[in-house]
Amino acid sequence: MVDWRTVFTPDTPLLEIVVRGSVMYLTLFFLLRVLLKRESGTTGVTDLLVIVLIADAAQNGMASNYTSLADGVVLVATIIGWAYLLDALAYRWPAAARVIRPGSLVLVRDGRMLRRNMRRELVTEEELYAKLREQGVDDIADAREVRMESDGEFSVITRSGQGGAGGTSRKRRAA
Repeated sequence: MVDWRTVFTPDTPLLEIVVRGSVMYLTLFFLLRVLLKRESGTTGVTDLLVIVLIADAAQNGMASNYTSLADGVVLVATIIGWAYLLDALAYRWPAAARVIRPGSLVLVRDGRMLRRNMRRELVTEEELYAKLREQGVDDIADAREVRMESDGEFSVITRSGQGGAGGTSRKRRAA
């Protein structure tokens, strides 16, 4: 027999759930944005973070790790709320957008590696050359600009004004 009162009555204080969800979301957002920028590929960090946290929160609520569904619902709502709030802040205030969605970083300018920027993102020469080859650029001297985008992808603009492999400027997924 199902005890409906236990299912729908929170057993953890709601404020505690909101605080725990907030701390975990903001901590993971910061760590992923700062440390793993180039590991995110084409999925945005915020998207990845929301998916992982919602899946975990929902799983715990459904698997009775909480004794009430309300605990899981409040945690999922907190996570979605933070994702929405950060997107809204980035949309409304350019200063917040620079923190939440940092811009691209130039790694090569006029055929010369910018080693300080490469060190900042831990991009090795071998990795840079591999990204150039993926886009059909054999010689770094042919690259007018190579950027690491905020989502971890590399953009290459050749001296002819086109991207690698003879097309328009394109981005490729970072490996």
